[in-house]
Amino acid sequence: MAQAVSANRLELLQIADAVAREKSIDREVVLDAMAEAIQKAARSRYGVENEIRARINPSTGEIRLVRLLEVVERVETDAVEIALEDAKRLNPEVVMGDLIEDELPPIEFGRIAAQTAKQVIVQKVRDAERERQYDEFKDRIGEVVNGSVKRVEYGNVIVDLGRGEAIVRRDELLPRETFRNSDRIRAYIYDVRREQRGPQIFLSRTHPQFMSRLFTQEVPEIYDGIIEVKAVARDSGSRAKIAVRSNDTAIDPVGACVGMRGSRVQAVVNELQGEKIDIIQWSDEPATFIVNALAPAEVVKVVLDEDTQRIEVVVPDDQLSLAIGRRGQNVRLASQLTGWDIDILTEAEESERRQAEFAQRTAIFIDALDVDEMIAQLLASEGFTSIEDVAYVSLDEIAEIEGFDADTAQEIQNRALDSIDRVNAELDARRVELGVADDLAGLPGLTPAMLVALGEDEIKTIEDFAGCVSDDLLGWTESVEGERKRMAGSLESFELSATDADALIMQARLLAGWVTQEDLDEMAAGDEEALEEEVEYVEGEEVAAVEETVEETEAPEAIEASEVSEVPEA
Repeated sequence: MAQAVSANRLELLQIADAVAREKSIDREVVLDAMAEAIQKAARSRYGVENEIRARINPSTGEIRLVRLLEVVERVETDAVEIALEDAKRLNPEVVMGDLIEDELPPIEFGRIAAQTAKQVIVQKVRDAERERQYDEFKDRIGEVVNGSVKRVEYGNVIVDLGRGEAIVRRDELLPRETFRNSDRIRAYIYDVRREQRGPQIFLSRTHPQFMSRLFTQEVPEIYDGIIEVKAVARDSGSRAKIAVRSNDTAIDPVGACVGMRGSRVQAVVNELQGEKIDIIQWSDEPATFIVNALAPAEVVKVVLDEDTQRIEVVVPDDQLSLAIGRRGQNVRLASQLTGWDIDILTEAEESERRQAEFAQRTAIFIDALDVDEMIAQLLASEGFTSIEDVAYVSLDEIAEIEGFDADTAQEIQNRALDSIDRVNAELDARRVELGVADDLAGLPGLTPAMLVALGEDEIKTIEDFAGCVSDDLLGWTESVEGERKRMAGSLESFELSATDADALIMQARLLAGWVTQEDLDEMAAGDEEALEEEVEYVEGEEVAAVEETVEETEAPEAIEASEVSEVPEA
């Protein structure tokens, strides 16, 4: 009998070791699951009202069953309590409230008890396995992993990663890409979630960073940090653009990513099922970067609007289709890559628009100033774009126009001022009609035209205006179904910067009593301190850069013969 018990104990430890190895979890977790299964079976045998604990010796495999009893003065429930007098016979040092252990005889497992114990062990081991899998993969988001296809369900690919199972959903696969069981697959971990059915590892082959990680694997300079991948834009399975920058002026980032005879970029293209890749030189100058991003199209001129992150690009007439790309693909990818909204015009379209703007300004001057067409054209050609420009510019600038004298300049400016007063009176009447309050109209910096625009957007009181943010006034850009769309602001058509908008809003909050002048002063002081710290940091960086430059000048490196041979002849 002793030999049988010893064998059973040994077999118990062997099972625990085997399960721990197979499931890649701690041996102690398996033993705890076994102990919980045994104590559940023991409670069925001795009564569920008992507080029973099972303990397995990890060295010998010996199983001990004990019942926990609380020491009380008067026993009400025999199953969980013991009188102080009886407890002292077992342990003279116990006090009220202590728990003492009452040894129980071992139990024989019947069929039902064994089945129950098995279910408990399986569930506990499964929970431990899921927790181990989540802990292992939660910090691996952003990695590229290799696995084998386990099965395909409704277009979704289940991937065996060896120590876990992941899924590539149908929309995360490249178009026209199919996998069968046992196929090898490489994908990017973009999310790991703890869900009811266990941790879910989500893989993607369409994610922009998947291509970035592939270049990191193929280009040693990226892996070493010499070359940086600054931005990626993909139209999965069709075309992509990747912007790279070199931290070493001696290394061409585009050439390094292309490789000898295109070997490096071709390896990435093959992995992405023939996706065409444009490698773009990154630039800190937005205009230069955007011109590079529109390659292979040539750009004649660009006009930037930094407040709205919008750029107007002029291309030759024969380059328009190339710049836009098939179904707008080239300009869409360039916009995603740079973060700017890009409008493309041909030279002919730009010329027509300039002429239309010139004609429009001329008509405005004729109507508002009551002058003939020649004078209006002279004002427009000199760069005056609005009646306000004419009204508030110095008289000397108007008098300098060819054919004008001081009297003519004064008369034109007077007419401009009269026109502004007349328009403002009409706008003020419209403002009153819309119900815009006088306290909002008295806010410095808001013109009558702005007040009408606010009233039309139901911003009619100082409290309404105080509750706005700068985006409400200036508009904003957001991604809608993968495309960047411009949302209009109440004062978008006026030349108002974000700083001006914030200042107006804070002034409204002050008048509304939401903040005090002391609050504004503290905010201003905090901004000044932050600015000073930034300036000190930048100055320190510049000093370090200068010292480094001096050291390099004192000890110049030898010029390689290959570099000399590349210098063009005069």
